[in-house]
Amino acid sequence: MAARLVPNVSSKEGESQCEEKHAVLLSPVGKLEISGCETGLHEIKLPKMSVLPSGRAESSAACEVCEGAEEMTEPLKQCTAWLRAYFCEPARMASLPLPAFHHPLLRRDSFTRQVLWTLLRDVKFGEAVSYKQLAVLAGNSRAARAVGGAMRSNPIPIIIPCHRVICSSGQSGNYGGGNLMKEWLLSHEKLQKEKLAY
Repeated sequence: MAARLVPNVSSKEGESQCEEKHAVLLSPVGKLEISGCETGLHEIKLPKMSVLPSGRAESSAACEVCEGAEEMTEPLKQCTAWLRAYFCEPARMASLPLPAFHHPLLRRDSFTRQVLWTLLRDVKFGEAVSYKQLAVLAGNSRAARAVGGAMRSNPIPIIIPCHRVICSSGQSGNYGGGNLMKEWLLSHEKLQKEKLAY
């Protein structure tokens, strides 16, 4: 895939550019489009699911880079390794480094950033939290709607696990990859967590 030049968000505006690279990971939920530069991960784009995938992610063969492997930066390699472990070998996730993030939303001081970092830090694999509970964890108990906005803005889904945020009623709520994908991810985590407990 061709590289693109994008503003480097860690520098002053207009000073430098980073060279964005792309990779596509074939996963049990479809093709995940991943972009980033040498500094960090920019974005993960999810496919829309219209049907649930058949079978489970049991082997690493179910998760392979199908485009862009020859140009991957270190953050992209870390991202694909982490996603491969997430889908196929969850027990390995704890031993893998998270890729550095290099998206403007995650670098500027905002409630959205606070919510996303809190979610990443506090809501673990196989757990779920309501929008209201996440608002409390992020320091503003009356900001459940703002938490929903933060979930919609998440540039790095799955790694920053916005799929783990559900309605207080227990319903799954909306998701950028579609409700089927959210339900699949939650079921996958529950099943894998149960397996790890044995």
